[in-house]
Amino acid sequence: MKLPKFKKIKAERYIAGPSLFKKKAAEIKLSANESALGPSPRAVREYNRVSKSFKRYPDPDGIFLREALAKKFKLDPSRIILGSGSDQIFEIICRAFINKNDEVIVPQYSFIIYRIYSKISGAKIVYSKEKNFKISVDNILSCVTKKTKIVFLANPNNPTGTYIGKKDLIRLRKKLRSNILLVVDDAYWEYVNKKDYSSGLKLFFNSKNVVITRTFSKIYGLAGLRVGWGYSSRRIIKVLNQLKPPFNVSRPALFAASAALSDKTWLKKEINHVNKWSKNMFEVFTKLKIATNKSSTNFLLINFNKLNMSSKKIFEALAKSGILLRKMDIYKIKNSLRVTIGQSNENIKFISKLKKIIHV
Repeated sequence: MKLPKFKKIKAERYIAGPSLFKKKAAEIKLSANESALGPSPRAVREYNRVSKSFKRYPDPDGIFLREALAKKFKLDPSRIILGSGSDQIFEIICRAFINKNDEVIVPQYSFIIYRIYSKISGAKIVYSKEKNFKISVDNILSCVTKKTKIVFLANPNNPTGTYIGKKDLIRLRKKLRSNILLVVDDAYWEYVNKKDYSSGLKLFFNSKNVVITRTFSKIYGLAGLRVGWGYSSRRIIKVLNQLKPPFNVSRPALFAASAALSDKTWLKKEINHVNKWSKNMFEVFTKLKIATNKSSTNFLLINFNKLNMSSKKIFEALAKSGILLRKMDIYKIKNSLRVTIGQSNENIKFISKLKKIIHV
């Protein structure tokens, strides 16, 4: 019997940060850059309220969430697209812009989903080299050819935690051809408190050839609800919305996200917690001779070369104790792990166990 043939897909499968180790749920999950404190109580209340009416379809255009976003960030709601996580917006961008054999530039160490969706759409991926785990604008520009269609980058970057200053990001857009789309992923922007940094939205909200994406999965603690959004010109958003599936964001998710936006107190609490523990962890790792950098996000990239120890063995020893970190093999960063900042008690247990593993 002849069966339908699959389309050939030259892209790897995305492997998320683990929740299980040997089929056992982790006691402490520090592998997926999730919010340390979780969602705002206001968002939880709104989710519970709306969940009583599961039989209702959501608003296909999410108008009230778009208007809430527009009000908070002083934007035009007609230039906002909602996605089932920002991942879906990346997929739609690739379907809208990429033709076979187009080239897409991504930084050497960057969110894997950029290259996966680009490859599925038929693009060739070009990797721009980083300098000390920091995105290099000059190296991106040196990768540009006549076939370049899109440049993807996250600022701050995942998995490195480093960022590009606003002058360099503006220079990148000015130096790129006008027909090259720049996609700036603002997933972690709220955590940055640096004078030389500005979010993609702040820098390019009036640009006609930039798409800025943001998410409710990180600082807002709504990763399980899958809500993301993008902002661009009316022309680009119109095309993206034509490709967007109807009802792609659930009704409870829309209401919970809108409520989360309004809870400034909870947001500040999360930022203060992460800033405190980011500094603490940096100091601990430095004393332990574990290489890292001062992260501008809710996670740190750590390397064990100075200790002459294997990241694989450290990962497994932590996992056996119920503590899960993120392996960096898929990012091709050797002998390294990524640790998300968790709740205070989780961070303390992680540090204590790590010290025992490396015999301190």
